[in-house]
Amino acid sequence: MKNWKLTGFIATLIIVLAIPIYMLSFYLKDNANSVNEKTEFIGREKCRDCHKKEYDSWLGSHHDKAMDIANDTTVMGDFNNAEFEYDGIKSRFYKKDGKFWVYTNGPGGKMGDFEITHTFGYTPLQQYLIPFEKGRYQCLPIAWNTEKGKWFSLVEAAYPDQSPAPSDWLYWTNNGQNWNGMCAECHSTNLQKNYDPVTKTFNTTYSEIDVSCEACHGPGSKHEEWAQLPEMARPVNTNFNLAVKTSGITNKEYVDLCVYCHSRRSSLDKLTYDNRHAMDIVIPRVLDENYFPDGQILEEDYVYGSFIQSKMFDSDIQCNDCHDVHSGKRLFENNELCTQCHKTEIYNTYDHHFHKKKGEKGNPIKLKDKTYEVGEGALCANCHMPAKYYMGNDLRNDHSLRVPRPDLTMSIGVPNACNQCHEDKSAKWADEYVTKWYGVKRKAHTGTTFAAARNADPKVLKDLIRIIKDGLYLPIVRATAISLLQNYNNNESLEAVKWAMKADEPIIRYNSVQVFNSADADELKKYLVPLLSDPVRSIRMEAGFKLSVLPKGNLATDKNKLLNDVINEYMTAMNYSADFAGSRFNLGILYANLQDFKKSISNYYEAIEIDSLFYPAKVNLAVVLNKAGKNDEAETILRDLIMTHPEIHDSYYSLGLLLAERQKYDEAIVYLEKASELLPERPRILYNLALILQFQKKDEAAELNLIKAIKISPDNFDFLYALADHYIKNNQFGKALKISNQIKIKFPSSQTGDQLLNYLSDK
Repeated sequence: MKNWKLTGFIATLIIVLAIPIYMLSFYLKDNANSVNEKTEFIGREKCRDCHKKEYDSWLGSHHDKAMDIANDTTVMGDFNNAEFEYDGIKSRFYKKDGKFWVYTNGPGGKMGDFEITHTFGYTPLQQYLIPFEKGRYQCLPIAWNTEKGKWFSLVEAAYPDQSPAPSDWLYWTNNGQNWNGMCAECHSTNLQKNYDPVTKTFNTTYSEIDVSCEACHGPGSKHEEWAQLPEMARPVNTNFNLAVKTSGITNKEYVDLCVYCHSRRSSLDKLTYDNRHAMDIVIPRVLDENYFPDGQILEEDYVYGSFIQSKMFDSDIQCNDCHDVHSGKRLFENNELCTQCHKTEIYNTYDHHFHKKKGEKGNPIKLKDKTYEVGEGALCANCHMPAKYYMGNDLRNDHSLRVPRPDLTMSIGVPNACNQCHEDKSAKWADEYVTKWYGVKRKAHTGTTFAAARNADPKVLKDLIRIIKDGLYLPIVRATAISLLQNYNNNESLEAVKWAMKADEPIIRYNSVQVFNSADADELKKYLVPLLSDPVRSIRMEAGFKLSVLPKGNLATDKNKLLNDVINEYMTAMNYSADFAGSRFNLGILYANLQDFKKSISNYYEAIEIDSLFYPAKVNLAVVLNKAGKNDEAETILRDLIMTHPEIHDSYYSLGLLLAERQKYDEAIVYLEKASELLPERPRILYNLALILQFQKKDEAAELNLIKAIKISPDNFDFLYALADHYIKNNQFGKALKISNQIKIKFPSSQTGDQLLNYLSDK
């Protein structure tokens, strides 16, 4: 009986389990790649019932209020015939037929009435959107200060020393303030920009007007199907059939989930949810001119670029260690946020911060437009995350989480947290207190190297290369060092770039490819062709862009096909953002490389139409017009550019070369000499000038300019060969022998040195 009972029990168990197991196997069979299949956006309401806590936390957050239809509930500004005057223009805000209107200066500076259809954000400022033709929405340059309850000018806040003219890209009805291209991607869910570069129209759509659940978790239809299955029938190890994995990942993977919206970057594509690498769809900026040399915030960087250079990021801290990801709020206020990890008894004491706490006796620091109360100096964030105002009144903390360094203020001019409060004191005063409290020792900082490298100081080249090769530095710091190698033009910097092209980190590889330049086709192929197969799209594209200079047929058939495929990827990415002058400019270069001058010229003209002040496009346009045989048009553009914008120094160089080609040598020399004065770091100008002077029989001046070029770039083959050739032509064989020996030593793989020496041996 026991055996029969056991058998019966097992049989019953098999029957009971068979149903869900069958359902599970059926589901897994048909949905093995469910996340990769077509998924649909289903909207926040489908999420609320199961995720009410998260939904309620998100409701009312900055993400929730990122954008909305303008109505009496959402509009916070004063539209009761309120007037606001700035730069001599009086604007009026009013309501008509239940709609919101503003009377202000519009296209061409002409005054007019414009309907406001959408709100944009809500605290500490709210912006407003106005529809225009061709599907465009523009951001009004007057915003509502929700803290002070008054209108203010974003132009005055962002450009205090200038007021963009109606023809300026930054003027509010032009592309610089266009919602579709500049803002929309990060303020709505499932944003499809849908820009048509041919008709120059937008058909921008979204599934939800604000940043809702699926903006971060991806389209939820498969997850909803998963949730509706009986619990035992739900497949395991499928991330709940969510498109985006947000748990059980590294802090780098986690932070990269936010990169699309919270970084200063170039966009290659709409936001996808297929778990591609972040740099398949965006290219984050390194610590360039948008940062101080030490990496502190300068221009708006949207947090990502700051945080990934921080010690916290390097210690596996991620966004949700400090922020509730649904509300966006800090998990704790004041120092409790930091003492989650840092010992209270060590760091939240006077012996660490040397400032009085709130409630202790003392005097506040009263500045011109702010007062620091007693206790603020004891707050971790005020010392390690000093804040700066953006967009007029939006105070944002620096997420690079650094130690205050007034000594760097003295040496390289960067700000420090001490003098942010004690602005009436000097950096020297602050540094003396730091020394008194913490000792004399200061850690070496990359900021000193980067500050010097921005000015092409040759003394720091070795330090730059050391940073690049030192894996203890974070990838964005090493990538920044690589980007600065473009200021150096010698074998040492070139070899460092070649080394970096094989690095593991994509941001390092990308910047090395971007900096890499060579006039040697074989060298281009050796280092760039392998990167056409790089798994990261932005790196493939940049390699293809650089290789587009090769003549057709220069690669084997299979590699040529691969190059064409990558170039098509590049074109697709640039067309996605073809509403930007920079993308049109890049297409202009690409088509010029491909010898399609008609399309190149067209794209340069499009870039100029988008941004009339985008001068590089005008300079390049003149060069391509020259190649297309339209020299009169090219010369006219360059002369006009020099007359209207003499600060665009490249135009002198380009005009000098064009005039030389047109055999107007005397005038060419004038413009090239001017270019060499204005661009002293560009030795090739001196080289070109020397060749013309040599042709004009001005041998002494030619020699002097070649020597100057070599002094700036001592390892440049062209410059050395030109000087050796110059000496030979002038029968100065002793000098020629000296230069020829240098060529042999510096370029042992080239036969030129030996050939010159053989020739000179008979002299």
